[in-house]
Amino acid sequence: MFVKKVVVINQVGLHARPATFFTQKANEFKSSVWLEMEDRKVNAKSLLGVLSMGITKGMEVTIIADGVDEVNAVNTLCDLVASDFAE
Repeated sequence: MFVKKVVVINQVGLHARPATFFTQKANEFKSSVWLEMEDRKVNAKSLLGVLSMGITKGMEVTIIADGVDEVNAVNTLCDLVASDFAE
């Protein structure tokens, strides 16, 4: 299991388009991936799960992965969030 925290800098947070990019990227990995904030934890590969978190700009989230590509998954997703979803 690999865990890392990141602060959301996107103006709208993880809502609609950024959440879609996030879940699409999470689904590229074989590992199980979760998104955690405060006492809630959701499947990062689920768009509805990510949207249900209500993550806004400035919030700190924890990205957790467990599996064969866990380190790459967490680092890639953290980089995506930290880059303001720039491609």
